[in-house]
Amino acid sequence: MRVVVQRCKEAKVSVEDTVTGAIGKGLMLLVGVTHEDTEQDAKYLADKIAGLRIFEDEAGKMNFSVTDTGGAILSVSQFTLYGDCRKGRRPNFMAAAAPAEAERLYDYFNQELRAGGLQVETGVFGAMMDVSLTNWGPVTLLLDSRG
Repeated sequence: MRVVVQRCKEAKVSVEDTVTGAIGKGLMLLVGVTHEDTEQDAKYLADKIAGLRIFEDEAGKMNFSVTDTGGAILSVSQFTLYGDCRKGRRPNFMAAAAPAEAERLYDYFNQELRAGGLQVETGVFGAMMDVSLTNWGPVTLLLDSRG
C-alpha cells in the first residue's frame, strides 16, 4: 500500500462539481493499493500516519502529529500511484489492485484512521475527482507499507 501524505492548511475533493470531502488544517492523503496488500498493510499505514510527527511545535520543530494537533484527514483513492512508467510513454497500471479489493482495503484504511479518533473525509472511490489543497510548508512524504 502506498500513500502520498501532504500537510495542508485546507483541502477538498469534488465529484461533478459537488464537494464530497473538505478539511481545514490536517493531512491530504492519496492512497494506492496493490495486489499483495492486506488489512495488515492498511492498519500499519493508518497507525503510522496518525502518529507521524510533521506538525511544528512552538520552536518550529516537527514534533506533533495530526492526532496531537486535532487536525483532520482528507483521504482520496489513487490507483495511479502504482503506475509503471519505465517503458514507453503511457503508464501501465497492472500493479494496482483490482477495484473491488482496492476499495475494500481503502475503506478499511479509513476505518482504522477513524478508530484512532481522527476526522476522515473522503472522495468517491473510482470516480473522476477534482482535488485541491494548500500544501503547508510544503511538506509531502511518500509512505509504502512494503518498505
